[in-house]
Amino acid sequence: MTISSAFGLNGRRCVHAVRLAGRSLLFLGEALGYGFVPPLKIRRSLEQIVFIGAKSLIIIFVTALSTGMVLALEALHMLRGGATENILGALVALSIVRELGPVLSALIVTGRAGSAMTAEIGIMRLTEQIDALEMMAVNPVKHVVTPKIVAGVVSMPVLCAFFDVVGILGGYFVGVVIYGVPEIHFFGGMTRAVAYLDVAGGLVKSAVFGLAMSWICSMMGYGAAATAEGVSRATTNAVVITSIAVLVLDYMVTSLLL
Repeated sequence: MTISSAFGLNGRRCVHAVRLAGRSLLFLGEALGYGFVPPLKIRRSLEQIVFIGAKSLIIIFVTALSTGMVLALEALHMLRGGATENILGALVALSIVRELGPVLSALIVTGRAGSAMTAEIGIMRLTEQIDALEMMAVNPVKHVVTPKIVAGVVSMPVLCAFFDVVGILGGYFVGVVIYGVPEIHFFGGMTRAVAYLDVAGGLVKSAVFGLAMSWICSMMGYGAAATAEGVSRATTNAVVITSIAVLVLDYMVTSLLL
């Protein structure tokens, strides 16, 4: 490959990346804008909140409980001695509230609900339901995508808060019930270490993750090729890209909040 052809290939890739970024932002702006244009799709948004939020509670519960229990168990074995009793509650609560709650809940919901979003919209594209909505003068972005984005932003902070509570209770069960750490030390260390901004920061992160998840997964499904292979590829790419986006956004939001 010559130097000129290499520059040409890289240039085409850069142009494609810029175009993709532009289309993605326009897609997001259109979907968010329709959220304020009547008639509002309240019923569809509530249906999506039930799908993303309520139907994810069981898997969030199991993950949060095991995370809190393992975190407390590791802390007890790594920090042996009297100091453990004073910092166990703080360690478990801060780790879950600041990082593990928002990130793990977002990754779990991406795998469960985000993949389903992409597949649903991709199948609508495959079966020409999107085209049928356009022929009936129904905007498919407003009818299909906007309720999912609204539901993602609303549901994720609630799931994150649920994860935080269950995870802390899991740490309490291992530390206090099983290993006999005094309850006053566990909750005393937690209340001294965890501030309002820590909780608020975790909820802000989860809302950002919910927006990114619903946006990326909906966009991948909306732009999927109208074939079975295209829908499958879009679903896989949506989960991978969203997971990477959550990790990148986690660092960016954390740096802004500190």
